[in-house]
Amino acid sequence: MVRILLAEDDDAMREYLARALEKAGYQVSAVDRGTAAIPLLESEHFDLLLTDIVMPEMDGIELAQKAGIIAPDMRVMFITGFAAVTLKAGKAVPQAKVLSKPFHLRDLVMEVDRMFEVGTATGNI
Repeated sequence: MVRILLAEDDDAMREYLARALEKAGYQVSAVDRGTAAIPLLESEHFDLLLTDIVMPEMDGIELAQKAGIIAPDMRVMFITGFAAVTLKAGKAVPQAKVLSKPFHLRDLVMEVDRMFEVGTATGNI
């Protein structure tokens, strides 16, 4: 089962996203800030870091950069409502996918599905 670490500081959004991903068959661990994600990254295996970019204490870009050191094979997807921040994320973590808010839950699940279908297909070659 694909394991996702979700870092989102908005309580309602975090619960909404976690529920949708769990319904789609993913195992989700959710935290309310980047600093809470680091200990989980160090002690558990995750296939995807799904993180908001703008969060208190540690933003999603910094979290993704630290995650890249801790778990270099983990994929990253950013979610953000700020267009300017999207450009910064793309430069800082070029292999990451960026999903701009507002988005439909179906689009999020489709993007995650696509990431792992591609990974599974190329991983068996």
